[in-house]
Amino acid sequence: MIKSNRLTKEQYEKNFADIHPPFETKEATLVEANRCLFCYDAPCTKSCPTSIDIPKFIKQITTDNIKGSAHTIFQSNIMGAGCSKVCPVEKLCEGSCVYNFMEETPVTIARLQRYSTEKAIEKNWQLFKRKASTGKKVAIVGAGPAGLSCAHVLSREGIDVTIYEKESKAGGLMTYGIAAYKVTPEFCKSEVDYITGIGGIEIKYNHALGQNVSMEELQKNYDAVFLAMGVGLARKIGIPGEELEGVVDAIEYIYRLRTNEYNALPVGDKVAVIGMGMTAIDAATQAKRLGAKEVTMVYRRSEAEKSCTQHELDIARLDGCATIWLAAPKEIVGKDGKVTALVCDVMKLGEPDSLGKPAPVATGETITLDVDMVIKATGQKPFEELVNANNVQNKYGKITIDNNATNIKGVFAGGDCVNGGKEVVDAVQAGKDGAKAILKFILNVEG
Repeated sequence: MIKSNRLTKEQYEKNFADIHPPFETKEATLVEANRCLFCYDAPCTKSCPTSIDIPKFIKQITTDNIKGSAHTIFQSNIMGAGCSKVCPVEKLCEGSCVYNFMEETPVTIARLQRYSTEKAIEKNWQLFKRKASTGKKVAIVGAGPAGLSCAHVLSREGIDVTIYEKESKAGGLMTYGIAAYKVTPEFCKSEVDYITGIGGIEIKYNHALGQNVSMEELQKNYDAVFLAMGVGLARKIGIPGEELEGVVDAIEYIYRLRTNEYNALPVGDKVAVIGMGMTAIDAATQAKRLGAKEVTMVYRRSEAEKSCTQHELDIARLDGCATIWLAAPKEIVGKDGKVTALVCDVMKLGEPDSLGKPAPVATGETITLDVDMVIKATGQKPFEELVNANNVQNKYGKITIDNNATNIKGVFAGGDCVNGGKEVVDAVQAGKDGAKAILKFILNVEG
């Protein structure tokens, strides 16, 4: 049965507590920081999409220069605080730590990054001084990581920035689309306030491109436009029963969790999650922590082809989520308009597809799961209709760029609306790249 308010207030608080708690003491922080070998040509820095000088910021922690440490991080990644909570560090910086090759635990870079950046936000250390206004104005569509990153770099150079955001809060997927135990809405607001605290950045909420503001208006009123609206349209699976009550989209489900009290969100007794990416993991763990008795994740390929990290999968398993590999949804069965079962084709792996992954092929056998809720986490698609309506060149909705410039003069783009969806840290770098291209366009300077 799908119902809300399954647990006590204390249980919800425990289930959604910070999954990556900070260091409890300064001494513990220093012990960990002093483990760093301060490698020359550090592999951790190379594997960071924003190229944070990791040995430098850790060295600054060991010398009690916390402001300097935070500045080193924010200089490369203004959302370094949020990224320290949500980055898949096990496949980025920490995964590249040389300790891995010594079969020792890598330096916990994310926790050290969190130590410096959270202190900076808490004490509101504004570590960058905005240059005098140049009189130039830039409009940004989307207040997610790419848009905020771009805005901060531009503002530092004296550009006046206006961000048009369709939601009532900024932060994009950081605010609306990530598991609640990784980042809280309160933290997201603090991070946005810190970023905009430099000045020269105005956010117009509840303003969607094509509804409250047009591309023509933006081109007319600003010296440049940066499109950073991400992706957000859920992909349909295209199987019978998808319209039944109890079938929900993962991003929408997490959105509702992020915008309501935990006890207000209904969850089933037996939940099936379709997909094996990071969003699927987040949806599965959230359902379990909301009080679902059983959560089963189904994926059409084998474990070797999963798109989530092993670390994330381990979290789901520790929460009690089951996994079924080589199972492709065939039909959602219902009674009286409500979900009662999920029928899956049993698959086997065939020749590699266009992505280079072995293609799943149906064996002719099926399995049936008794469920009362199905969460679809099969990815999102770009806003193809929106970009086509504004004559922005694209490939299946993903905006085509050349050094962040679109086919329209003065209009630039970056982040998920270009790449179809990557990590938060990739979006931050895309925002920096976009700002650099815009500065060259309107000021003829290198960013």
